[in-house]
Amino acid sequence: MLTADTLDVWFGHHPDRVDAVKGAAFQVAQGESFGLVGESGSGKSTILRAIAGLIPSWSGRIEVDGRALSTDRRDRAFFKTVQMVFQDPYASLHPRHSVDAVLAETLRLQGMDRIDQRIVRLLDDVGLGRGFRFRYPHQLSGGQRQRVAIARALAAEPRLLLLDEPTSALDVSVQAEILNLLADLRAEHGLTYLMVSHDLAVVGHMCDRLAVMQQGRIVEVMSVDALRRGAGTADYTRQLMAASGGFRREDAAAV
Repeated sequence: MLTADTLDVWFGHHPDRVDAVKGAAFQVAQGESFGLVGESGSGKSTILRAIAGLIPSWSGRIEVDGRALSTDRRDRAFFKTVQMVFQDPYASLHPRHSVDAVLAETLRLQGMDRIDQRIVRLLDDVGLGRGFRFRYPHQLSGGQRQRVAIARALAAEPRLLLLDEPTSALDVSVQAEILNLLADLRAEHGLTYLMVSHDLAVVGHMCDRLAVMQQGRIVEVMSVDALRRGAGTADYTRQLMAASGGFRREDAAAV
């Protein structure tokens, strides 16, 4: 579903150019949930933004469903296949647009019909009743806002979701609800996930495989089973596990 090969992403120009991602390579199978983990500034979110077309300064190869992407602006066909859920649901929703307006606008941009019925179904899919339809972001909790953001992403009926730390801005009590919702949606709709997280327990709960990043490079690609066993081969992976408080399988099971 997704291939990245020799992916470099940078900001600025010489002599002030900053290389944020260097030679990244990984593949995500259709229906798989793949994680990108590492400390802040390691390039995880930058990869997502390059795929989504939000950063044009990249080189290498990115393919989505067999279609090679360029640094040009993404077209409608791309956004019918790929959608992104951002870290902060309040910042990603227009404060003066109701839930109804947010979803209706997205559906119209995607050329969808039966807008009214689709909005009701989207709200049901993310566990919000129709009573939330005409509320504004400031009238919603953080978890409810993230559910709206997920509904907006689903409006295009995509096959690949880019998840940029989708629970890190939420209260701990709400994080598990959103993660379980994402797991249910993946199973129900046959979605593929590329998820960025700094939390190994979250990745252990949500993903099948993961890539560990350090200073813009992928140092190791491993299965979640290997993560649960603590079987990292790279020194940095082992340091990351230790820094996370000694990742344990029961941590992921408890999410």
